[in-house]
Amino acid sequence: MDKKRSDLIVEAFRSWRNKNSLLEDATPFMIYRADTGAVLKRGVYGYDAARDAANKIRKQMGLKWDDVKFKKDKAIQKQQQARRMDYAPTINPSKGRRFRGYYAADGSYHDID
Repeated sequence: MDKKRSDLIVEAFRSWRNKNSLLEDATPFMIYRADTGAVLKRGVYGYDAARDAANKIRKQMGLKWDDVKFKKDKAIQKQQQARRMDYAPTINPSKGRRFRGYYAADGSYHDID
């Protein structure tokens, strides 16, 4: 493999790794009590921030390590991924209803009917 090609591969890997670390920081977490399941805090973005916030809450409440946990907050992720459905003025003759579709985050259009 020549030098140019190997440099290109290394650079592609670095950009992929940076993109994944940015996505990890954009992940919402929720902090909860393990014994009761009560949510203590929501909307903490990033793994490190969630770990620090859980530790701080644990110390404030005087709880043990196993009593406070955190996980990805799927409710917030679903709200972020909610999409607006677009309906066409024309009717799909095979289904008897209007054509439907939505735009994805990257700008591409997806047909449902």
